[in-house]
Amino acid sequence: KMAADTSVEILQKVLENEILQTTKVVEERLDAEMQKLDQMDEDELECLKQRRLEALKKAQQQKQEWLSKGHGEYREIPSERDFFQEVKESKNVVCHFYRDTTFRCQIMDKHLSVLAKKHIETKFLKLNAEKSPFLCERLRIKVIPTLALVKDGKTQDYVVGFTDLGNTDDFTTETLEWRLGCADIINYSGNLMDPPFQSQKKFGTSFTKLDKKTIRGKKYDSDSDDD
Repeated sequence: KMAADTSVEILQKVLENEILQTTKVVEERLDAEMQKLDQMDEDELECLKQRRLEALKKAQQQKQEWLSKGHGEYREIPSERDFFQEVKESKNVVCHFYRDTTFRCQIMDKHLSVLAKKHIETKFLKLNAEKSPFLCERLRIKVIPTLALVKDGKTQDYVVGFTDLGNTDDFTTETLEWRLGCADIINYSGNLMDPPFQSQKKFGTSFTKLDKKTIRGKKYDSDSDDD
């Protein structure tokens, strides 16, 4: 027992030492930054301030430009012609090809509405697949819902059904955000190597089984075109 106690004490000391070392490094960095600021003359500080202000102004202008192009809200576009116009004027576009009769499209709508407000750098659209046969043919869209991820006017990637989202109707907005981050269609601040749905895998699976029986009182097929 004494040996065990001793090793616990040693471990505790090691940990305390680690924490102290880390704190010391952080403090030293802060001191260095403060010293740098102290040594700056008025002109240098003014210059730094101006650069900050310019960066803020630029960010604000960029935001206004995005808003004027219809970013910041999840919108339905009426026709295929609109699709080409919309993707031409924005660098990053997510377009949801949906169908009124497909329940899973409503699930997708809910998450996209949230993400459109959060990721103002990307344009979020929806288009009725039945009203856009030419586009569906050209983009080979066979499964509803499908998200077409368009960068610089070119379709780079697709989110087909819920397969990439943990294969459950109960996926979170964070999971879809992670998937869009993987495609580099939004500015994603999380860790791409750590998909949010991994931690809720068990929960998700049991939910899918339950949902299949309860949606509209009939067994709901996978995201196929003939549902």
